[in-house]
Amino acid sequence: MLYNSKTIDMSTKSIYLMIAGILLAAIISSCKKAEVTTFNEVKIPTSSPISAGDISGFTKGTLLAGQTYTVTGDITVKKGDTLSAQPGAIIVVKNNAQFNINGVLNLLGSQDKPVTFNSDTNKPGTWGGFQCDTAQAVNIKWTHIDNTGGPDLAGNPRRTLVVSKLNVPVDIEDSWFSNGQDDLMGLFGAKVTILRNTISSSGSTDGEGINLKSGATGIVAYNVIFSQAGSGIKLETSKTIPFPQTEVAVYNNTIVSVGWRRGSAEPGRSVSVGVNAIGHIYNNIFVNCYHGLEIFNDADVKNTNYGNNLFYATVDTFTDLVVPTIKINIRDNFYPAGASGTPQATDLISNTIGNYDPLFVKFDGTVAAPNGFPNLNNFRLQNGSPAYGTGNNKYNQDLGAYTTDGKGNQH
Repeated sequence: MLYNSKTIDMSTKSIYLMIAGILLAAIISSCKKAEVTTFNEVKIPTSSPISAGDISGFTKGTLLAGQTYTVTGDITVKKGDTLSAQPGAIIVVKNNAQFNINGVLNLLGSQDKPVTFNSDTNKPGTWGGFQCDTAQAVNIKWTHIDNTGGPDLAGNPRRTLVVSKLNVPVDIEDSWFSNGQDDLMGLFGAKVTILRNTISSSGSTDGEGINLKSGATGIVAYNVIFSQAGSGIKLETSKTIPFPQTEVAVYNNTIVSVGWRRGSAEPGRSVSVGVNAIGHIYNNIFVNCYHGLEIFNDADVKNTNYGNNLFYATVDTFTDLVVPTIKINIRDNFYPAGASGTPQATDLISNTIGNYDPLFVKFDGTVAAPNGFPNLNNFRLQNGSPAYGTGNNKYNQDLGAYTTDGKGNQH
């Protein structure tokens, strides 16, 4: 077939147009907010099925739907291997065992059939959680993880989930975590997507709900954090190595009754930003927390921004759990004195009981509670809540984890 110059020009133009279209689609896709919705049941293939019963040692493959597994000793997933779980898989952990993930952790439950991890005693601090320091990826959806934080060889409580490797993708959505003993999530340098989870009653004496440091980046949104001993969400980089820098968008979370230290550690915050970190903090609800939003003076204050947050307390003062002679005025600590954070014109700040009450569907008024305290609350919002329609629309029109557009927490 003969080609003239016009044919070649037209063919070339078509190719260029096709390539341009592909690139444009990719750019548009990459610019969309990473609010991945996984409300329907996720199906994963049965790759190297793992038989029900006792498991320990080097493990890879798939924990099967509806099957029960008993972990009798530490599990190790080697680099290049994957441990998956299908909806409805039940994992019971004995002997204070832990999961050591050097490869990929892929837990994919569903709303109707979550994956469950618990100890055989169903008591706080009785197994070791997921030690994923050098993991290649962590993906957890619609999964219950309860009673972690069992002591290490030195007798110290372990984090529920820890990743200590730069740029490791960590995607945690629609899951439940309760009764941990230290940090619930310690993610240091990871690329995080943490959406629509519920974290309850964790930290024996201290420990953050979501602890992001050492260059962690991503989003933390639509989560509920209740009765955490340390801070709900903490952002830090490093005093000596400011780059890569921690930078996280923290929006539409509901954080209640956190920071009431149960030991000698310093009190916690709803959200804190410090040590060269950058935070973008909007549309959150903070209730009955020891400290509210604290932007430390050593944070990247210039590039940190915040607003449209609701601060409320059901009592005027509360007694410090460690030093009973100290009476804490919760409202004075919405923006703690001596820090760089200041009230914003878009904030809803309660000056008295009843003023800017978020109107939770059910809340027992807890200010401080012991580790393992049952969370029987319903932090959805009643009609007429001041949290409706007062958000920064870049993130959501509403405040808190439960929003009218259906993007919020599904628990």
